[in-house]
Amino acid sequence: MPDNYRNLDGGMAYTLEKEKARRKKSMIIVLCSIFVLLALVGGGVTAWYFLSQRKGSGSSGGTGSSPGSDKSGDVNIGSDPSNFKKDPRLLKSFYGLAYTPEGALMPNCGAKLENVIKDIQLMSQLTNRIRLYGADCNQTALVLEAIKQTKVDMQVYLGNYITPDDNSVYQRQRDAIQQALQTYGADHVAGITVGNEFMLNYLTNHDAKDPESTVGQQGAAILKADIDDTRKMVESLQLSKTIQVGNSDAGSFFSKEVLQDVDYGMSNVHAWFANTTAEAAAPWVFKFFDETNVQPASQLPNKPKMYIAETGWPTKSSDAGNANNGGSDASVANLQVFLDNFVCQANQNGVGYFFFEFCDEKWKDDLYGGVEGWWGLFNGDRTLKDLQIPDCPPP
Repeated sequence: MPDNYRNLDGGMAYTLEKEKARRKKSMIIVLCSIFVLLALVGGGVTAWYFLSQRKGSGSSGGTGSSPGSDKSGDVNIGSDPSNFKKDPRLLKSFYGLAYTPEGALMPNCGAKLENVIKDIQLMSQLTNRIRLYGADCNQTALVLEAIKQTKVDMQVYLGNYITPDDNSVYQRQRDAIQQALQTYGADHVAGITVGNEFMLNYLTNHDAKDPESTVGQQGAAILKADIDDTRKMVESLQLSKTIQVGNSDAGSFFSKEVLQDVDYGMSNVHAWFANTTAEAAAPWVFKFFDETNVQPASQLPNKPKMYIAETGWPTKSSDAGNANNGGSDASVANLQVFLDNFVCQANQNGVGYFFFEFCDEKWKDDLYGGVEGWWGLFNGDRTLKDLQIPDCPPP
């Protein structure tokens, strides 16, 4: 800020006062120079500090770094992630949500803590439960760290996405889950889901359809071995009374042998792929889930608890050929119809479900096209779609 100086007039007083003014001016200039120098040094140190913090928070896989800023402004460096702005449009009406952190897919891991924090902040306004699909790219630890920093009431069903031809994929994720449990404990972990649509993929790859066939039994044996190994890991941590072990698959592809080996089963039930209308979708989901999953599971000796792992409605298609399922269009309006018909009815009936899904996922669109990437309640940038969330408490 510039300084202003005044000259004094009149005789000897003029000369003396002018000299005093000159000295005073010199002193002020010196002081100002020192002040400016200190300000520049201080500003440089401050800039270095914030840049170093931003760099640290952006590193992939870090569970202890400070959350970085994003364009929403709700999460900033140095802020308290537990003190975030609530969106009045969001209501805690969902039993659970299906969730995959952005950048949590091998081999291109890029999941960031600040993004997971933002996701948890949003999802915690809709539900107290989420389910993950896998454990690669440090996503288990990132999610548990985000819950720790946001201090929200959230239970997580961890996931281990396994493949039949490479058991190292299972082992890698098992070890990541074990490390996360050793670090964070099990206060926010409800279960570990071993396998997602494993039997569907195994049978399809072997040109078979029946999970009780010889081929199905071969696939079930692979899956059961990983389930049993997960139980041993949980027991070694003395968490068997806290953490349940389950399995997730397509609704028609559960193996009885597998279901008899788990505490719970999660069933993917999508009316879209059954070519129903949006209006008929919710009743179809309830009927299919009860007849195909709940009733058969109740006849097994262990009576595993059955959940709907996925159900929802796509809001668009990347190509015109898949924009209609034969009954209704993929659209935000039809997602609203399904929400209105499904959520409160499921809550009232005590159906455990994980709505599919939190937000659109670009990688699915890139890989598969059609409607695959467009099932989110939120757009890919975490903005809520033009939806009205149903107003009814979950069970």
